[in-house]
Amino acid sequence: MNKRNFVAAGVGLAGLWGAASASQAAQKAAPKTALRGPALLTVSGAITQPNRGALDTTIDQMMGKHGIQFNAAYALDAAALQRMPQVTIRPTLEYDAKRHTLQGPLLTTVLAAAGVPANSPVQLVLRAVDGYTVNISLADAHAYRMLVATHIDGQPMALGGLGPQWAVYDADVLPAFQGKTLKERFALCPWGLYHIDVQKA
Repeated sequence: MNKRNFVAAGVGLAGLWGAASASQAAQKAAPKTALRGPALLTVSGAITQPNRGALDTTIDQMMGKHGIQFNAAYALDAAALQRMPQVTIRPTLEYDAKRHTLQGPLLTTVLAAAGVPANSPVQLVLRAVDGYTVNISLADAHAYRMLVATHIDGQPMALGGLGPQWAVYDADVLPAFQGKTLKERFALCPWGLYHIDVQKA
């Protein structure tokens, strides 16, 4: 074999080996996602336990149109939300002035899974699929025992209804809301919740 060709071939193999090693390192460094179904809720911002990478402007169309940006995030599917401890509340809803059973994990439980400590002095931006946003402190979300409700009256909440998630509390038992009309009680409760931005205060 010509020495020059042998050296060139050796360099080529080394380059391929280096590229393969770099690819393997990138794969190891990439966040792992264990989602069984489509992501229904994404938490980004000041989190420490991401399971997905940066926003993809091609795939993450709605988030992109809503001006959301992140380098990493924590995504949950229906199964992940169901595996969390479930809490049930029975608030009187503004839509029919009747009490309904709502079930799902506490918002603080969801945030803890994303690596947000319960006593963290952060602000939350809760965003619904229609672009409606609510700003609330983690302290208030904790004090109100706000749920990420996934079920109403025993049935999963559908996209196009109040779901797939609804950030909601039991306004009937909270002094901060008891004096308000039904229409005023749920201004901090976006239905169709799909994204939470955790912002350092």
